Amino acid sequence: MVTTVRTGRIPGEHPTAGASFRVRCRLMNVPGTLAGLLAQVGNLGSDVRSVELIETRYDYVLRDVTFLAYSPEHASSVVAAMRTAPNVDIISVTDLTLEVHAGGKIAVALKSAVENGDDLARVYTPGVGRVAKLIAADQGRAWDLTSKGNAVAIVTDGSAVLGLGSLGPLAALPVMEGKAILFRKMAGIDAWPLCLDVHTIPEIVDAVCAVAPSFGAINLEDIAAPACFEVERLLSERLGIPVFHDDQHGTAIVVLSALYNAMKLTGQTLGALRVVICGVGAAGSACARLLVRAGVEDIIGVDREGIIQSPLKVGGVEVNLNPRAVVGGLAEAMEDADVLIGTSAGGLVSREMVASMRAPRIVFALANPDPEIHPSEIGDLAQIVATGRSDYPNQINNGLVFPGLFRGLLDCRARRVSVAVMLAVAQALSEVVPSDSLATDYLMPSLLDPLVPVAIAQAVRKVLSTEKH
Repeated sequence: MVTTVRTGRIPGEHPTAGASFRVRCRLMNVPGTLAGLLAQVGNLGSDVRSVELIETRYDYVLRDVTFLAYSPEHASSVVAAMRTAPNVDIISVTDLTLEVHAGGKIAVALKSAVENGDDLARVYTPGVGRVAKLIAADQGRAWDLTSKGNAVAIVTDGSAVLGLGSLGPLAALPVMEGKAILFRKMAGIDAWPLCLDVHTIPEIVDAVCAVAPSFGAINLEDIAAPACFEVERLLSERLGIPVFHDDQHGTAIVVLSALYNAMKLTGQTLGALRVVICGVGAAGSACARLLVRAGVEDIIGVDREGIIQSPLKVGGVEVNLNPRAVVGGLAEAMEDADVLIGTSAGGLVSREMVASMRAPRIVFALANPDPEIHPSEIGDLAQIVATGRSDYPNQINNGLVFPGLFRGLLDCRARRVSVAVMLAVAQALSEVVPSDSLATDYLMPSLLDPLVPVAIAQAVRKVLSTEKH
């Protein structure tokens, strides 16, 4: 136990690419040197991914050893152990995650060549003036003649960054850049991080409205509850383009989609389920509202004060989160439940709580970076366990939803995102995994599955073709 704490390892955890390191080593030409070095790495539980030969000399060789750790602290312990290996000198240590982020992860690319004066006259003055006049006369032409029709603003104030809390707009920037990468890679959308150094509801709304003409849709991200609810409502009222708070509705859509597939595996139905939602902030409350619209009738919500005893009203929709009038806290709520959806914080759920659920037990522990309970602790209890992380099976992550959703919205020049659209997206996402391929450890497709955004965008277009938006 002492070694586990000292090296930064967490019980139930395993090495992750989020803590990957490359160590350049000088190894003397002595038999067994490389084997001894790798033994030092492996003995501390890290995962060696590659050993590359960089340079060979008569008396030594240079090698790059790349390994995955549990955390940066664990990696430091691994490197310290490598320094003790006989006949080895450590030349440098590179944090590969920081290396990927160096200089930022996104950039502007030109779609039109500018090689001579004629090109310049077309893309800029005097030609651009004619385009400006066309748009002034008919603002709808901006969708055809500018980047607006393929541009999304990713807006945050940094008040709820991932599961890390209020880190501020600058700390939120690498997260928003990561989302922009997924927008471009998965759906061909140009997304721009707008990290706002304002934090009141009117300031956020006014800032977004001021820049909205440049965009075809707004993706709200990492804005803390309860402000996020009012920000979304006010922006939806003031703007004529879709406003979608991903932490709320993206999470709700992907949770419902995963639940659809879980039902296929267990033979249960949504209407017969007893569902517990641990954490009823932005994500949890949106999950409750969408699950009710999909047919779930028995939902118990639990917050810091215990089981919620009065109806929850968010966005004008009232949901009873305790229809059986259960009293107590999370332990009491989970007794005889079928499904646990965690949108709270790591370590809140015990093995005993899961054991009190009704078999087959479905646990979606979605807190990031640490789930409410680690899958390894309940693998023998729950038939289906999912998290929000990419390094465990069954990742339930809103990254599955937003690229295809916004692709469909932009294609249709939508003005809003309806419940019908969200339900259709959840169904389409669930069907990306064929029924004969579903398994307890293969509930959802990969975030990088190219079929996902195509299926979702098609579902959005189908709904919007018949829905007035």
